[in-house]
Amino acid sequence: MRTLLAAALTALAAASPFTARAADAIPNLVGTWTGDNHTISDKKGLKTWQKTITITEQTDRRFRGHFIYSAGRKDFFGVVYPDNQTFTWVASDSKGYNHGKILAPDRIAACYVEPGEEATAGCAELVKETR
Repeated sequence: MRTLLAAALTALAAASPFTARAADAIPNLVGTWTGDNHTISDKKGLKTWQKTITITEQTDRRFRGHFIYSAGRKDFFGVVYPDNQTFTWVASDSKGYNHGKILAPDRIAACYVEPGEEATAGCAELVKETR
């Protein structure tokens, strides 16, 4: 019985995304990511628009990139958390934060939240362009 229990626990640990093997493999986010962004705010209501972000460089868990939007270009930098599934990025000229999750090697979800007078919240599921 103990052997069966030990085998079951070993199999469960191997299937977990939080094993040591997963922690060693920092995902590569460099590239161009595109998808529909769905936002809500008091001032602009419900909006859906195509979002494209480009992550231009990554050193270990740290990365930087930019995106183009109606008001211009926004440069940002961020980090991948030690779970290798979540990330956050910020911009020096922004009032909010972008929180994300790596869904697959070629898919991420990125959600922006901003409190205050211009309060808004929105999420986009983005797919990595292949070259």
